[in-house]
Amino acid sequence: MRIAVIVTTYNRPDALAAVLDGYFAQETREFELIIADDGSTDETRELIADYARRAPFALRHVWQEDHGFRAAAIRNRALAATTAEYIVFSDGDCVPPSAFVNRHCTLAEPGYFLSGHRILLSERFTAEVLRRRLPIHAWGTARWLAAWTERDVNRALPLLSLSEGAFRKRAPQRWEGVKTCNLSAWRPDLMRANGFDESYSGWGLEDSDLVIRLLHAGVRHKSARFAAPVFHLWHRENERGRLGDNQRRLNEVLASRRIEALIGVDQYL
Repeated sequence: MRIAVIVTTYNRPDALAAVLDGYFAQETREFELIIADDGSTDETRELIADYARRAPFALRHVWQEDHGFRAAAIRNRALAATTAEYIVFSDGDCVPPSAFVNRHCTLAEPGYFLSGHRILLSERFTAEVLRRRLPIHAWGTARWLAAWTERDVNRALPLLSLSEGAFRKRAPQRWEGVKTCNLSAWRPDLMRANGFDESYSGWGLEDSDLVIRLLHAGVRHKSARFAAPVFHLWHRENERGRLGDNQRRLNEVLASRRIEALIGVDQYL
């Protein structure tokens, strides 16, 4: 199975470096990594170029001009740039543990998409991780439990590792809470849905829209919780001025049986 990991980023090279260190330390090297860049400046481009020279796998940089928050568009561009059979989505502020890609691959199953946990780091701890270049991708449970005790992370339960089981398919129609910082799906399913819908403007809900349309297409939810968490570095909340409009779009999709994005990945193929 050919795998592509798509990681979105925007002008946060220190966080992206921590994320790339996590992917360099993965148990498997059998994947390609695509950095989906929503208009970052040269500092990010130079960082990616440096990592690409040293990468133990194919590492590509897909960039678009900065015209505000356009996560759906840059993810579509990255999706169009790969022919991998299976796609793992995450973000440039979400550090993967070393088993992250392997766990998504192990749990992947035809007819399902996967969604996993995220563990939130505090503002203070995030600053320390980035300043000291702490290799949190390699930390074991004991160190994370200590961080939780110090309130450096919001929870420790997702660190519990469980294998395959019927509980993972307990909520096959679930879309609430599924986020593209920890989501994977088969490329043919994503293409049938025409990728992300670029009708969504500004921050919010384009990931929920994709998941709902996948469900409309008969693709079911499977949980990757207690298997493949990510460690989410703290950041200020994004501006949410368009959230009301996006919520109305999402309500329309929920009330319909629509599968394909109105403005989707097909324009880049």
